[in-house]
Amino acid sequence: VVRHLVEHRWPFRLHATYDESISRMLDVFEKVNRDIPFNGLHWFFDHAETVTQRNLDRIKELGGGIAVQHRMAFQGEYFAERYGIEATRHTPPVARMLETGVPVGLGTDATRVASYNPWTALYWLVSGRTVGGMQMYDVNARLDRDTALMLWTQGSAWFSSEQGKKGQIKVGQLADLVVLSKDYFSVPEEEIKGIESVLTLVDGNIVYAAGSFSSEAPPLIPVLPEWSPVVKVPGHYRSAPPTATTRVGMMPQAHHCSGPCGVHTHSHEIARGANLPVSEENAFWGALGCSCFAF
Repeated sequence: VVRHLVEHRWPFRLHATYDESISRMLDVFEKVNRDIPFNGLHWFFDHAETVTQRNLDRIKELGGGIAVQHRMAFQGEYFAERYGIEATRHTPPVARMLETGVPVGLGTDATRVASYNPWTALYWLVSGRTVGGMQMYDVNARLDRDTALMLWTQGSAWFSSEQGKKGQIKVGQLADLVVLSKDYFSVPEEEIKGIESVLTLVDGNIVYAAGSFSSEAPPLIPVLPEWSPVVKVPGHYRSAPPTATTRVGMMPQAHHCSGPCGVHTHSHEIARGANLPVSEENAFWGALGCSCFAF
């Protein structure tokens, strides 16, 4: 099969979690390459959680890449229980892949383990923790935020043979963009996984809008099938979805709520109009008044 693909110059990919599988596949690829050189053909492994340095070198020699998905963000605890925490610390060894010079793209295992939401994957590589909070990777195996985002955008463009066409804010490249609910580069690590788009443009057209951009939102596309859980539970988990009054790019203030409290059923507007120092956030009334006391 690989011989047929290479003869026709068709890019190909293979899912491989364990280094043992990768070794056997590389044996075949190298045999084909001796007869029909890969010669720049784009091919790659998905996952490669336990790939060794020896096989990273072999992948580089054949001009292949590795598409990393965040399966370990969900299965890290299980992997550690089965193989030990030490074996978990470099699964996958993304930092080593980059040092070796292998093309690396970051994505999710969408439709299988997780959704298409990129922020859980970015949180996983930046923090080195599972979604359950277990610390898997030490600082040397984690990525800085710039590198992690680069793998998602510019890095992944290589895998669709679109390098130079997308992934950078640059003249001549595709200008699809999003306005985010929070600043990915400055928020605490735990808040990365809660980031979402409040404005999405594709081909110059607004395809999604929320929060303060809600008035620009196009009509919603009907969910199919109609019985899908997404109809009743839309989107990814969020602790506080952006509202129409959300000020994008601003830190939330202590007294920004605009309606009655759902717990104590009192009106915050009355508190604001009362002759009490509720604007002093460090004082008694400001810190506690409008959240726990009825006026």
